[in-house]
Amino acid sequence: MLKSHSCGELRDKHVGHEVTLAGWVHRRRDHGGLIFIDLRDREGIAQIVFNPEISKGVHKVANELRNEYVAKVTGKVAQRPPGTENTKLPTGKIEVIASDIQILNTAKTPPFYINEDAEVDENLCLKYRYLYLRRPRMKDNIILRHRVEKFMRDFLDAKGFIEIETPILIKSTPEGARDYLVPSRIHPGKFYALPQSPQQLKQLLMVAGFEKYYQIARCFRDEDLRADRQPEFTQLDMEMSFVDEEDILSLLEELFTSLMETVKPEMRILKPFPRLSFTESMERYGTDKPDIRFGLELRDLSAIVAESDFAVFRSAIQGGGKVKGICLSGCADYSHKQTEELTELAKSSGAKGLITLALPAGSFDKLEQLAPDKVKSVAAKYLTAEQLKEIVRKFEAKPGNLILIVAGEPKMVDKVLDELRREMGHRLGLTDPNLLAFVFVVDYPLLDWNDETGRWEPMHHPFTAPREEDVPLLDTDPPKVRARHYDIVCNSYELSSGSIRIHTRQLQEKIFRLLGYSNEEIEARFGHLLEAFDYGAPPHGGIAPGIDRVVMLLAGAENIREVIAFPKNQSAIDVMSDSPSPVSKAQLDELHLKLKDEETIQT
Repeated sequence: MLKSHSCGELRDKHVGHEVTLAGWVHRRRDHGGLIFIDLRDREGIAQIVFNPEISKGVHKVANELRNEYVAKVTGKVAQRPPGTENTKLPTGKIEVIASDIQILNTAKTPPFYINEDAEVDENLCLKYRYLYLRRPRMKDNIILRHRVEKFMRDFLDAKGFIEIETPILIKSTPEGARDYLVPSRIHPGKFYALPQSPQQLKQLLMVAGFEKYYQIARCFRDEDLRADRQPEFTQLDMEMSFVDEEDILSLLEELFTSLMETVKPEMRILKPFPRLSFTESMERYGTDKPDIRFGLELRDLSAIVAESDFAVFRSAIQGGGKVKGICLSGCADYSHKQTEELTELAKSSGAKGLITLALPAGSFDKLEQLAPDKVKSVAAKYLTAEQLKEIVRKFEAKPGNLILIVAGEPKMVDKVLDELRREMGHRLGLTDPNLLAFVFVVDYPLLDWNDETGRWEPMHHPFTAPREEDVPLLDTDPPKVRARHYDIVCNSYELSSGSIRIHTRQLQEKIFRLLGYSNEEIEARFGHLLEAFDYGAPPHGGIAPGIDRVVMLLAGAENIREVIAFPKNQSAIDVMSDSPSPVSKAQLDELHLKLKDEETIQT
């Protein structure tokens, strides 16, 4: 190589050694006759000193250096003079006294600072991604991702798993999102799909007898984007034969616990991972992706206020809705402006409004003393003293607390209170960034009714097995059927969904028919899988943690684009290469395709 050492590896033990380094100019400083250069490579930064008394020629070349020039430097490692050490750098006790330099390449002035972590417009950092990746924080994120994936491979290898690649060009099948379609040149009018996940393929590997499979799988979904979602993403895909839910959850808990303790030992983790049923999670947190680092749990007030004189509560309950709320400690003195902000947040999430009950300091010593006139709320005069006491008792509220209440359709109420809970957890400093609070959510409903299509839809996917004791309910009461489906959640992010799969033709066909597929559609879309089941499919199940989200959590990033080398923007555009982009008419002709809008064809 052009260098004998990396910039970041030099330490006291190298003092007196002659070394050759190569990298980018991170920072340049002129101190009288001396020139100081911070030279950066992947492993870190080393300070280089150019002294005209040692070599005027080398000093002259160094005078030409500017930020992001690529240079090769030879010199002796020396101890920094006392008082000049940089304790912020691992190499901060030493420097290299240059005896030779070669400029390997010059560089234009970058569109943003590389050596400062100042905020950059997102489209700019995506357009010049190769420059943004030079930033130490981004470099650390990508290296962290490498370490996470390597740990996962080593862990599963030690557990007897076999890594198997599955095809990227597959058949289009329903997986819960839109497929990315790939037209076939050889077979006009027919299309491949990019895999939303290797779901059927990994099940077929279980039929093939591999028993323990995994891969770091690339997956593709044509869906609306957000901070924790990309059109293409990476997951740790796992499938096992002859297992039940407990086997998979235990393996996953061991994997994540060992991963955190190895890769991020400075972070704390809750052990063992708690388990919540889907129903319990929705009741307590309003979501199946709860952040359990803090309390502020939801309480259902419907039974207390059902007969109250407050029309908002009464009409919501009479219409089949709910009245629920959360209690905030020390927020009773919130100003009108602050409560209006919370009301607007509630409205933006779907609520018609937000009811607040403030319990000012000194409003009661004992709960028995609480009276409507001591509670600051538009609802207080419509509630009896006993109803107010029951509400306070439900939350175990204290003077100084502020209760936020939402009334209406159950799904909307849960959604709004989940938003308010997470926002207030952040505002009140309850979301410890150094704590990873994993939780398993289990016992999901198997099916969800879609009012628009008038059909049942799978809560997870159509290959999820129902609980054995609930199978008879498929014919009599489908909404009550529980799935052998489980999620792992951390700090309000869903990291993975998994399930025990259906492994018999009879039950799988029954589920397909319940979902509204005709016999012809079942055969056309799933005939290969059903036929495989006829040849002795073992009981099997699996899960596929999203690697992008795992690394995002470990890196403390707020967006998965910060842990992906070359991501798309919020509009699914690769700004750097301007993709997607038009193609030529000749390419379309080869694929037997014609666009409705001919102007989009590349000329």
